[in-house]
Amino acid sequence: MGIITNIAVQPNSHERFRVTMQKENGEIDVFTVDQDVLLQFRLKKGMEIDEDSLQEIIYADQVKKTYNQALYFLSHRMRSEHEVIQHLKKKGAPEDVIAEVLHKLRENKYVDDREFAFAYVRTQKQTSAKGPYVIRNELEKMGIAAKWIEQSLAIYSFTEQVETARSLYEKAKKQRAKQSLRQWKYQVAQLLYRKGFPQEVIDQVLSSEHDEKGEQEWEALQYQGRKAHRRYEKYESPLYEQKMKQALYRKGFPLEMIEQFLSQLKSEQER
Repeated sequence: MGIITNIAVQPNSHERFRVTMQKENGEIDVFTVDQDVLLQFRLKKGMEIDEDSLQEIIYADQVKKTYNQALYFLSHRMRSEHEVIQHLKKKGAPEDVIAEVLHKLRENKYVDDREFAFAYVRTQKQTSAKGPYVIRNELEKMGIAAKWIEQSLAIYSFTEQVETARSLYEKAKKQRAKQSLRQWKYQVAQLLYRKGFPQEVIDQVLSSEHDEKGEQEWEALQYQGRKAHRRYEKYESPLYEQKMKQALYRKGFPLEMIEQFLSQLKSEQER
């Protein structure tokens, strides 16, 4: 049992109050509460408070502080419930307090994992070059339920996925090094896979590109072929031809073009 002897506004926060209480044994106990908690329990000077009531007040204030921490965390962007829980745990909030705070947040529509999932998918498909598998993985890490993930990913249509994947393809095309078409397309396929696109999308993008084995392929073969020649010119024929064909075939060049290049190289050396 104790009696409140003084209530004063905290100097650094006008929303919190410093409550001074004198216990029956003469000891002075000081604690702070939010203004809402002050009003909730109608705290005032001269009021008697037993131990159970004091613990109830302290708990209510902890819930209020934790709720405010959650609101501040949510003020920057939408968050999943899992993100909020992890943030509050790092702040040291006990589980029973977190559970009550989450209940209040749901009631006030500050957290909603279904809406969060749909908003996240819309944002990612509009502002990033991620495929559905990567987005799914990110939502899973944020603790979104499987049913909300499935429903939200349904708004990322196959056509939109192909368009996004094709934009990555075109960007890679501009940066294409002196590689064979086959080797380059393999690397692009791996890029699209890492970005989270399903195989059917990758196949659609790669098959829609009618990149003939023309001038660019021949230039790449010339570059790679002459590098290989410098490496193997010390060998006598037919070992030289064998090593050249193997090296260039591994690079992805068609055998017919390799034969043509070797014929050209031979002609140059005979002049």
